[in-house]
Amino acid sequence: MQSTGQTRRTDKRLGRLICSGLRPDEDLEDYVRELRELAEQLAESGVLRRKSRLLKALANETRLKMLRLLSIREMCVCELTVALDLTQPTASHHLNILQNVELVKDRKDSKWVFYSIARPNLVTNLFDFLELPRLEPK
Repeated sequence: MQSTGQTRRTDKRLGRLICSGLRPDEDLEDYVRELRELAEQLAESGVLRRKSRLLKALANETRLKMLRLLSIREMCVCELTVALDLTQPTASHHLNILQNVELVKDRKDSKWVFYSIARPNLVTNLFDFLELPRLEPK
């Protein structure tokens, strides 16, 4: 929360902005209330929090590489550790983060756990957005 001094400076700046004619001529207090209501509407639901977690999960080169590999085919942790030269705990940590944001899912087959893309369309769109070339299975 802003201190009283910061609030006064912000209100003065907003007042100057309104007086400049760049914003509608309205009561400063009404305008401040409107801006704060807009900000509350954005953060009311947990949507932004979930999207932020998704972006944080994607902001890691290793996890992007994992997604690229899993977009080709389902793999177990041992395959990912070899492909990416990771330790098993490190690979599991990254997979857990990707599972928490629902990008990756797992499937158990006796003692083996296989991972695959949980939301293929989202991951394909992500790779397109990042302008990454499509990979084909061998």
